[in-house]
Amino acid sequence: MTYCLAIKVNDGLVLASDSRTNAGVDYVNTYGKMHIFNQAEDRLLVLLSAGNLGTTQAVLNAIQRDLENPDSEASLNHFDYMFDVAQYIGELSLKVQRRHSAGLEQSGLNVGSSFILGGQIKGRPPNIFLIYPEGNYITACEETPYLQIGETKYGKPILDRFITPKTNLNDAARCALVSLDSTMRSNISVGPPLELAIYQADSLKIQQHMVLREGMAFHQRLQKRWSEGLKRAFGGLPRFSWEDAPAEK
Repeated sequence: MTYCLAIKVNDGLVLASDSRTNAGVDYVNTYGKMHIFNQAEDRLLVLLSAGNLGTTQAVLNAIQRDLENPDSEASLNHFDYMFDVAQYIGELSLKVQRRHSAGLEQSGLNVGSSFILGGQIKGRPPNIFLIYPEGNYITACEETPYLQIGETKYGKPILDRFITPKTNLNDAARCALVSLDSTMRSNISVGPPLELAIYQADSLKIQQHMVLREGMAFHQRLQKRWSEGLKRAFGGLPRFSWEDAPAEK
């Protein structure tokens, strides 16, 4: 399991991911889920991944093969619209899954992978897309300006409460890290290192890119401040009517 999210605000995009592929009492494995593509001057693309690691790696290998092949009729640098890039990745994913699923159906192994595509092509607005294992995709909307894949339920409440299109990029980035931290506290299959990228609209380059490893001072301060803030908020909740009533003799 893993958890990745992308936030789209008026100023740009925030993308974040954990790096855990599996976890148990005595075994933890990690693999980076954020993949940044910035070879062409007219576009910046970021791909987040969740699901079957073999499928994910095969899709990434196919993307790299097409980028390096000048005769390829399709690649990340070939399309003029983000939704066409999303369609291309969805088709690659489906092709890989069909190939890998041969002979594995009876084992019950799930070879599906989900992706979040974020970025911008020059002359078009920044955007984010969630690409399903079935190959189809959706984009964020005004009412819900974020997308999630993997273990989504624990990190969703803070996004619903704080993220709007008017949220500034740094606040959106802090919100993304808290969303990841909330998920890590509730599910051992999500864990560090955490990866964060901030993209300013129309810049066509990542402004800030950081990896937060376990025990890093900034991550510890963020966790501590958030935990203390929640405790203060809980302590300030209204009292029940019977709590203020005089005790009976």
